[in-house]
Amino acid sequence: MIIAKNALPGLLDKLIAEYEVYAPVKEGTYSLYKQICKGTEAYFGFLNSKIPPKGILFPQSEKLFSYSGAQMEECIDSKKKVVFGLRPCDAQSLLLLDSVFKNDKYEDPYYMNRRANTLLVGMACCYPAPTCFCTSMGGGPFDSKGLDVMLTDIGDEYLVEAVSEKGRELMAKMALSAAGDGQKAAAAKVRDAAVVTCEVKTDGLKNKLDANFYDSIWESFHEKCLGCGSCTYSCPTCHCFDIVDEARDCNGCRVRNWDSCMFPLFTLHGSGHNPRTTGKERMRQRVMHKFKYFVDNFNATACVGCGRCIKNCPVNLDIREILADIQGSEARSDK
Repeated sequence: MIIAKNALPGLLDKLIAEYEVYAPVKEGTYSLYKQICKGTEAYFGFLNSKIPPKGILFPQSEKLFSYSGAQMEECIDSKKKVVFGLRPCDAQSLLLLDSVFKNDKYEDPYYMNRRANTLLVGMACCYPAPTCFCTSMGGGPFDSKGLDVMLTDIGDEYLVEAVSEKGRELMAKMALSAAGDGQKAAAAKVRDAAVVTCEVKTDGLKNKLDANFYDSIWESFHEKCLGCGSCTYSCPTCHCFDIVDEARDCNGCRVRNWDSCMFPLFTLHGSGHNPRTTGKERMRQRVMHKFKYFVDNFNATACVGCGRCIKNCPVNLDIREILADIQGSEARSDK
């Protein structure tokens, strides 16, 4: 199917009449995903958003339930949503978060209700950024995994392809024109030209991390880290959170807020003991969680190669360089 670019705002307006629609919008020099009230607010001239769209399904701060005395009311969000224009790496990140919030030990009704009621309309990456390494993490600029619909920019038009049954139902409402052979060929040409130039070696990485918890290599990685948490807050797969009660007298609510393993208070015990006292332990935890512990638990790497942690780090720490150093290291135990 085909839609002209100048017809996209009108299509978004139709979706807004039926769904909460979230799309990339421009704020200053960067873009991020927000709920839009009209189609003209959406901005698609971006490589990737500064902040990932995971906050639509896993908000940075959300009320879980409110209470008054012995009465409790759960705050489940079941509104129908469309996330429009997300990149393949962000769609892949939601598949990883699915494993966190629904598995054989636990199911999170807040995330899963939003997930079940949300349609994902992706936009292929025609121009991957120099910091992108999605192909090293099992994805790609045209990977449609996790999406319901995929759009490909072919100049003045988008080629629109359904990926899931929900996507086909959505496209049936759009009343789009069929794509011709020339338009399909143009999309194939764009796909062939979208090259991810950065490659990160991951073969054997898990085995290295299995053996090097006490390796002295961890001594150097954290030295210029500020512990600001920008890497984790801009990561589409990070999911650490804190839970607090906000109350006055017998009335209040329980709130879940994003947290970060890079913060000193994250592991502080009530006794005053902190098992991760320095940046070394916190940096090690971040790398181990993504490339070892998540693999142990879910047989997948908790990184999609979006490059946001590289772009947003104020002191230019580069996860690609850290992984390369680990790959090149020999086990040197300081246990």
